[in-house]
Amino acid sequence: MDLTQLSPEKRNLFDQFANNVADCRLPEYTTHAHLIKWLIAREFDLAKSEAMFRQSLEWRQINQVDKILDKWTPPEVLTKYYALGATGHDKFNCPVWVNAFGRTDMTGILQSVTKRDYLRYMVYITEMSHRLMMENALRSGKPVSYQTLIIDMADFSVNQMSKQFMDIGMETTNLFVTNYPEGVRRVFVINVPQVFSVGFNLVKPFLSAATLAKLRIFSHDAKAWKEALLEEIDADQLPAHYGGTMTDPDGNPFCLTKINMGGEVPKSYYINNKKPESGASGAQHLKSELVPAGNRKQIEIVVDEAKSLMRWEFMTEDGDVGFQINCVKKDDGKEVIVLPRARVDSHQMMEAGEIVCIYSGTYVIEFDNSYSYFRPKKLWYSIEVTKSES
Repeated sequence: MDLTQLSPEKRNLFDQFANNVADCRLPEYTTHAHLIKWLIAREFDLAKSEAMFRQSLEWRQINQVDKILDKWTPPEVLTKYYALGATGHDKFNCPVWVNAFGRTDMTGILQSVTKRDYLRYMVYITEMSHRLMMENALRSGKPVSYQTLIIDMADFSVNQMSKQFMDIGMETTNLFVTNYPEGVRRVFVINVPQVFSVGFNLVKPFLSAATLAKLRIFSHDAKAWKEALLEEIDADQLPAHYGGTMTDPDGNPFCLTKINMGGEVPKSYYINNKKPESGASGAQHLKSELVPAGNRKQIEIVVDEAKSLMRWEFMTEDGDVGFQINCVKKDDGKEVIVLPRARVDSHQMMEAGEIVCIYSGTYVIEFDNSYSYFRPKKLWYSIEVTKSES
């Protein structure tokens, strides 16, 4: 949607919204078409749209999203085994991504990377798509603010639907809805098995009516979904396997030079979580605490200089733990959520991460075991704050 499609009333709301956020440091790809998405996501409620937008900008600062394409290197297992790739553009100049999800060994991937790195990779790919939008806009001379997604469920197995997979799927959906609203022009879901409805019903409540209207879902009838794809994507922008004319130099119809087709993750990538041994190399910097059953452990760290970097790593014995970071701001004493609470499988692999402390104040790092009524958790952790390098 662009400004010309807005009614006079909604155009007036857009002008107010753009004026209200004029003080913000916007992502480099921001256009009028991108700003409109925030109003659509909150049904043109001006106050709610601005609050959502500003919260997302804080999230970008805290997680250094603006630098992610140039400063972060994704784990090798994701670049090699997460089945995804961009093939070209559709008839509206939107980047076309193919996610051969059914061929992705999610169980292997989630045993090889932390949840944080997996979610960060989802952000990395989304930011890459926005960069492609900018390139397509320059090439075509027309604004581009959406992407087209083909999700291929061929070879999907019910065995992939583990609790860990379902949990991270919900978190991924929430991340996109909160920080990249209305990001797709069209989503084609093809080769859909019967079990698909189970997972879809879990994420459906998170999706707006506008997003649901963009979905086109097909069974294994290749003729039907190939015709649908070619209605919106030129054949030379689509791999031959999906009904187009694009092939690799060696004739491969899957276009493996553009699309990673997944496969089983070798166990050599699996992370083996071993508890630190006293005096062991690399373990001496870790402190240990007991988080009692039905209780929480809070660690307070005073950050005097805004934009400092906070880094952490932790692991637990005897089960997972909730993790959250809040900040009591120095200037006004208000408490804000920096990282929302999430259950972390830190008993399976070491959890590590970093944020930019955009506020000065007291940061409260909380390890939550309140949901475990009978089992205490042994916690090993390290938290450090350093002055930002930039």
